[in-house]
Amino acid sequence: MDINGKMTGKNVVSEALAASREYETQNEIDKNERPLFHVTPPVGWMNDPNGFSVYNGKVHLFYQYHPYSTEWGPMHWGHQVSDDLIRWEQLPVAIAPDTIYDAEGCFSGTAIEKDGEHVLIYTSVMKNPDGDGVLQNQSIAVGDGVTYKKIQNNPVVTGDMLPEGLSRADFRDPKAWLEDGRYYMAAGCVDQDNKGLVVLLSSADMESWTFESILARNEGDLGGIWECPDFFKLDDHHVLLVSPTGMKAEGYEFHNGNNSIYFVGEFDKGEKKFDGGEPLSLDYGTDFYAPQTTLLPDGRRIMIAWMQSWHNLWIPGGQKWQGMMTIPREISLKNGRLIQKPVREIEKYHANMVRYSDEVVSGRRSLEGISGRSLDVTFVITGNKYSRFTVNLAKGSGYYTRFIYDRGNNIIEMDRTFAGFEKDVVCIRRACVKSAECYGDVKEKVDEQQEAQDSIKLRFILDRNSIELFVNDGAMTMSTAIYTPIEADGIELLCEGQAVVDVEKYDII
Repeated sequence: MDINGKMTGKNVVSEALAASREYETQNEIDKNERPLFHVTPPVGWMNDPNGFSVYNGKVHLFYQYHPYSTEWGPMHWGHQVSDDLIRWEQLPVAIAPDTIYDAEGCFSGTAIEKDGEHVLIYTSVMKNPDGDGVLQNQSIAVGDGVTYKKIQNNPVVTGDMLPEGLSRADFRDPKAWLEDGRYYMAAGCVDQDNKGLVVLLSSADMESWTFESILARNEGDLGGIWECPDFFKLDDHHVLLVSPTGMKAEGYEFHNGNNSIYFVGEFDKGEKKFDGGEPLSLDYGTDFYAPQTTLLPDGRRIMIAWMQSWHNLWIPGGQKWQGMMTIPREISLKNGRLIQKPVREIEKYHANMVRYSDEVVSGRRSLEGISGRSLDVTFVITGNKYSRFTVNLAKGSGYYTRFIYDRGNNIIEMDRTFAGFEKDVVCIRRACVKSAECYGDVKEKVDEQQEAQDSIKLRFILDRNSIELFVNDGAMTMSTAIYTPIEADGIELLCEGQAVVDVEKYDII
């Protein structure tokens, strides 16, 4: 098999790849012990989504994978496919660290179709032959949607192609696309000051690559390496997603540690530079990192992310899997900001609708039929006679995850302190409420926003181990993992004052 040809002859599977596939098959965890419709590893560890793409009529999702334990280890690429972005089928491990040039791991990357074949472009990590540490390069594997083989002339992109002063040890996470008959690759890197940037390379055939430019760089205080870049056109603008390491908190917009942020701006094709404007948060919860997008045949841009955080790693004793993905989200632009909504395909799995209209809530309330741990539920809260409105989810026997809308201060707070954790991890996050119609500097527009937000919409997607909140039709999101016992399935409302509430709930089956 060659990148310029079709698969021919017998594909030889390395011992490492064969062993990982056998281990995965022999130790796959029963689906009833994992989330219902969020992607999780069949066993072991999962982090960043990789190779999110459409090939041969199916959506393919690869991911960073260590099948042998629930801790980060030598990175493989796990692989699942779906017809509808909700139900996923497990396929064999796609690639394993089994060569000299990727012996230290097959790190994150992308997938793209070329001449009828599915091409994986990944970061191959090797020991530095000239000293301590590692070198990170970009390599290729080609396949038919199930079986993949690394090409002979790997790695195809090496750090010595970069300008002097850019790191060879932190050069990773390529995202590739085809534009105007040429292939482009964006990858994360750092300069000599350890500031993050994104480099751009191009190729006519995906084997011989040329450095083009520094597409974007950290001009402020936006952490270290910009991991997992994604660059695409959306409406009449370009969008850059990056996940910086080592950020410092900035009000409610950014938190300490690893963040996922985006820029909306313009791409100068001549200079091959991106002017991205101000950075903005992608998600305001505790668990969201390394998002990646793909373009569906119907024109929708879909984003998925690792619903975990490097600084909040914890699982209950005995659990044999670690890590999951968010629900895939349709993204669009409105007033220069990203709008995120659960993919519409979730509606095919709706059942047992329960609806309330103009329900007056004052004090503590539970509504008959509004409960569950696998559901899609929306609350529309209206009125100006209350100060705070609370929704407690996954509630029972001392457990709950709490979301508070502080109307007076225009703040939403998420608190998962009682969501099953036995380790001192981050449990509380707060963010200024955003709406699609009134975006911008929230601190200067509180009065204006408050006037517009006598109504707020809170849509929650719950699975067995997660809650994702979509505020005001996707103008902002908050995502969190939870480990509450599955029996805790109550939903409770608390209102300080009096509000009028519309509720629409569907079980997801």
